[in-house]
Amino acid sequence: MGICALSAYRGDMVLAQAAVREKVPMIMSGSSLIRMEDVVQANPGAWFQAYLPGARTEIVALIERVKSAGYQTLVVTLDASIASNRENNIRAGFSTPLRPSVSLAWQGITHPRWLLGTFVRTLVRHGMPHFENNFAKRGAPILSANVLRDFSDRGHLGWEEIRMIRRMWPGRLVLKGILDVRDARQAVDCGADGLIVSNHGGRQLDGTVSPLRVLPEIVQACPQVPVMVDSGFRRGTDVIKALALGAKFVFVGRPFNYAASVGGEGGVRKGIRLLREEVSRNLAMLGVTSVAEISDEVLVNSNGKS
Repeated sequence: MGICALSAYRGDMVLAQAAVREKVPMIMSGSSLIRMEDVVQANPGAWFQAYLPGARTEIVALIERVKSAGYQTLVVTLDASIASNRENNIRAGFSTPLRPSVSLAWQGITHPRWLLGTFVRTLVRHGMPHFENNFAKRGAPILSANVLRDFSDRGHLGWEEIRMIRRMWPGRLVLKGILDVRDARQAVDCGADGLIVSNHGGRQLDGTVSPLRVLPEIVQACPQVPVMVDSGFRRGTDVIKALALGAKFVFVGRPFNYAASVGGEGGVRKGIRLLREEVSRNLAMLGVTSVAEISDEVLVNSNGKS
């Protein structure tokens, strides 16, 4: 989750620590407000998810920083090459950079728990939050107009940059944002060790396909690597559907951010336990005794056929 330290105090650390204690994988977002070095200390098994800078020299420097920090798995996001038109954010009054306004001030005043427990507490203890991990160096503060400049246009980047990263990166390389079989095959040809089928939570292109619709054909086309999935997963039944369609793992984002904002690390751990219990209960209802036994036999298509 990007910028989750804005909605929960030290949000990246909260998610990292909860994941360690509940023994589940966790991906740290490159668009975060806490240094990647601090997060990997709290969770040595965390993956790092990069939004590539626009210049090759900056890509090289960022990858070297991630390597030096001690991450073993690098996730490169492919589906954010240009800034999207996030109309829901505009309607809600949220923007990057954060723009002070009367409306924003009123929301803060009317939410004293967040104002004092997250925002003021962060300012007093750590100063103004910055985007810490988009580059090899520290990025702009969240109130700076330079934030938009820092999220540089990446539309000119291509598969050659992925091959360059593969040559540089000694650990596992996962490519995220795959929605097409042709891209999936190309990703594997470029050296990807895993894929994440994702439409970025539906925030990049409003008419894009659901990951679940394309998941089976991508799994079939790339049997040599684990194919994972995210975007819109909320319940245990959602997870089981994805596993039945061939996913090796299902990632969940925003619900854990909400849990962190309400209950800190304890809230995230409770959210993880709730999801775990739902998966276990649903497996029992299906007569399946382990995740390894899930197959498409537990599914019924729109024609009512299994």
